[in-house]
Parts: sequence; structure tokens; C-alpha cells
Amino acid sequence: MTVSTTARRPRVPNARPAPVTPAEVKAAAAELFAVRGYRGTTMRHIAAALGIQAPGLYNHVGSKQEILADIMVGVMTELLEEQRAAVASTTDVVEQVRRIVESHVRYHCRHQRATFVGNREIPSLDEPARSLVIAQRDEFEQTFRSVISRGVAEGRFAVGSARLASYAILEMGMGIAGWYREGGELSESQVAYEYGEMALRILRVPAG
Repeated sequence: MTVSTTARRPRVPNARPAPVTPAEVKAAAAELFAVRGYRGTTMRHIAAALGIQAPGLYNHVGSKQEILADIMVGVMTELLEEQRAAVASTTDVVEQVRRIVESHVRYHCRHQRATFVGNREIPSLDEPARSLVIAQRDEFEQTFRSVISRGVAEGRFAVGSARLASYAILEMGMGIAGWYREGGELSESQVAYEYGEMALRILRVPAG
């Protein structure tokens, strides 16, 4: 019997035929950061989830910190864009609140892992990304608060503190990332509508 002297190429576990995309890297990392936490996730974990070897992941990103910053800055950039669109879509302050809340809720329904990470992992961000994300979050809250304040000034809302009302409503929306399930009892549209109604009940001047 003749034994071949040609070395066989070792099999790469979880090998995938197609190239990895930046969106896939972010999605895999967001899933792992949400489940394991940023500190408990390694680049090897992310590579395994993508079906590639860990060294190959560095062809797409420079570091785990870069991935986290990309996720968190990206989330806030998109939320700000949606908030601006909601404000610009109407001049009626009640409808502005409703549309801001609904867009906020829909985004958290559609991007549960990324928003969950974005709300939890600020302490894990290095500078300058941490300051950027904090500034983005402040802008989002202050814009919403200014809409509430305008509604108070117009006699449409009755709250003692626009700041507290803003915090309460936005915190309510952020919690969706922890429990919403697609295909569950309530659809995304139902959740968005109900949260919009709840927000207005918090703010609106009582009838009579």
C-alpha cells in the first residue's frame, strides 16, 4: 500500500464560503454583547459566530472596542435621524410627541440587540466614542423635552416637569429591547400605538 506524503490541509471549523460583511460583524457582535456582555465577549467568540477564524476578523475590524463604538454611535445616529423626521413631519405638538414615541418604539422593536447594548454598555466605551454617544443621547432627550415644553406653553400638556416626563417616556420605550418578541402577543404596530397613547396620557391636559 502506498502512503501519500502530501499533507492534508487542516479543516477549518465553522468555515463559511462567502465573505463576511460589516453588517454581519455588527449583528453577530451585538447578539454576543447582549447575551454575554461586552467584557465577557472576545474576538474569538465573534469570529466563531461568523464562521471564520479569529485572525480573519481583523481583516474587517481593528478591535472589539471599534465594533462596540460602531454599534452604539450607529444606533444613536439613526435614532436622531428618525426623531428629526418625526418632528419635521407635523407642526402639531401632540402629533409630534406621538410620532417621536412611535418611531422610538419601532426602532427598539426592530433593533433589540443593538439598542439593548447601546443602553447598557456606555461604561465600556473608550473616549472619544463615549463622549460622542453621551452627547447624542443628550441631544435626543433635549429635543424631546423641548417638544413637551412647547406643548406645556401652548396649554396642550399639563406636567410639572418636562424633564421628568421626558425621562419617564423615553425610559419606557428603551425597556422594549428587553422583552419584545416578533410574532408575540402584540405586533410592532400595536406596541408603538399603545406606547404613543400612554405617552399622551402622561402629558395631555385632562378633559374639562
